[in-house]
Amino acid sequence: MAAATLMRKIGTAINELAAGNRISSGWYDAHMAAASRAVAERIPLVDFVLEVRDARIPMSSEYEMMKNHPPSSKRIIVLNKTDLADQLQTEVWTRYFEDHNCISYCVNSHNKENIREFLNFLQSRVRELKRSGHSSHATTMMLVGIPNVGKSALANSLHQIGRISAAEKGKLKHAVVSSQPGETKNISSLKIASHPNVYVLDTPGIFPPKIDNIEVCSKLALTGAIRDILVGEHVIVQYLLTIVNSSVKYKKWANLSASSLECSTPSSLEKQKRRYPSDHTQDIIVNEVRRSLFETRSSFDGNLEDEKDMGSLIETQLHTLHKALHVPMDFCNSTTIKVASKLLNLYRTGRLGRYTLDSLPLVNTQ
Repeated sequence: MAAATLMRKIGTAINELAAGNRISSGWYDAHMAAASRAVAERIPLVDFVLEVRDARIPMSSEYEMMKNHPPSSKRIIVLNKTDLADQLQTEVWTRYFEDHNCISYCVNSHNKENIREFLNFLQSRVRELKRSGHSSHATTMMLVGIPNVGKSALANSLHQIGRISAAEKGKLKHAVVSSQPGETKNISSLKIASHPNVYVLDTPGIFPPKIDNIEVCSKLALTGAIRDILVGEHVIVQYLLTIVNSSVKYKKWANLSASSLECSTPSSLEKQKRRYPSDHTQDIIVNEVRRSLFETRSSFDGNLEDEKDMGSLIETQLHTLHKALHVPMDFCNSTTIKVASKLLNLYRTGRLGRYTLDSLPLVNTQ
């Protein structure tokens, strides 16, 4: 099967990096090792641990350091990026965590109302802690997780919504936010509530020294938790297209025929398209990408389970996407990389649909 082959490629590449020179490969360097020790030392000292996971991969984005910690009222699994995950699947995962006595909360760190509700939830947990005899004036919550699950964005959003007094509004301290994994280098503290004071600690994203599960490696690469350069955009985008082609979500783009796009697109958008031909985030270009994927997938009469047939479909799609994404065709490998990079960006920002990659663990009946 094509997906299995691509997963092996990605998993092998990542494991080779982990087994080699970690400093030069950028996998598990001295900085990440030091951060791992610092976080481990602080976990017993904080009042709450907020384990942030990617809602698209609720199990694959599990934080290795928390695996040996039993469910506790002081540990909360935060499923971030819910706007990019399948809503029904997120509800399924929430019930799964509930059934396993784990406190969980779904959040979109860029939705102010959602953050406000989450902050109210956290403050209710703090009040319960106070009632149970916790006498400290300040409460600390530590955000932990693998790279690029949105810890810093979540910390900033909680801080912005949680500012209460006018004095605090005048001095806004931000955690560094980046689309690239591994940008947070140090543990920083941000105040998110007053009366009583509540602080959140933003920590660097940390991987274990090695990830043996190749399927987990592939999902981490696809969602952007692992830097693209460590695996290669071309391999990752092939894995993405196997998922898109195997899903039924592409059928929602059936009305995006070439004629309908030409008739329904305002002239202002056409002018924008001509003025910014390289901006792949424009609605008109995104729709061209969707249409291209729909037409190539719906006209495919091969076997998706056959690796050769799937590979042929993917190559056809990458070829047509050169035009849809306005990337000039040439014989240089960089052209394909540009197409792959843009397509991955559209997936990671939800423009190609909301996908949940993890399935619930199989129950062992023996």
